[in-house]
Amino acid sequence: MISSEILLTFLTASFLISVAPGPDNIFVLAQSAMFGRRAGLFVVFGLCTGLIVHTVAVAFGVAVIFQTSQVAFSILKTVGAFYLVYLAWKAFRSSGNEVQDGPVSEVSPRGLYRRGIIMNITNPKVSIFFLAFIPQFADPARGSVTLQLLSFGGLFILSTLIVFGSISFLAGTLGHWFSQSDKAQKVLNRIAGVVFLGLAIKLATTDR
Repeated sequence: MISSEILLTFLTASFLISVAPGPDNIFVLAQSAMFGRRAGLFVVFGLCTGLIVHTVAVAFGVAVIFQTSQVAFSILKTVGAFYLVYLAWKAFRSSGNEVQDGPVSEVSPRGLYRRGIIMNITNPKVSIFFLAFIPQFADPARGSVTLQLLSFGGLFILSTLIVFGSISFLAGTLGHWFSQSDKAQKVLNRIAGVVFLGLAIKLATTDR
């Protein structure tokens, strides 16, 4: 049984971490601004699914591999960086009319959901962060550590869902305003492309 004091501390920390600017919430902001609120939510669901993978990995010790193996870490971050470059290329070549005529139809809900998953699970820093952050709240005296880690992971995902969902709503509203102008939509696409490239460079150059 997790104490109320530890629970409150964990939820507060999780909220602050989710709000702090990072690759995932910037990704949500860019996708929501380009394709709308609904599309942003599918990306958020994908990111949170990725967090489930990281939570299970930490709970059962798999994340240690990425902390100790430079090869595994490098392969995963390279895959993630190339995927972000691909998204940047897609954003740069999108015309304003394409997005304006069909913001969600151009990229299917399944595709947006998949983007969120790939974006999250190909960032080994997330596993390492979970490995460093979540276990410090677990107490062996309070029962199964594995169940506690899974519970804390679930609470972190809930916090992320609320914060990222809010970002998606606000960014989607902004994107709707931009969509009224073909020129403004093109500018928004270019900005999103630059954001994706920046995230790719950041991921590719990151160290453990």
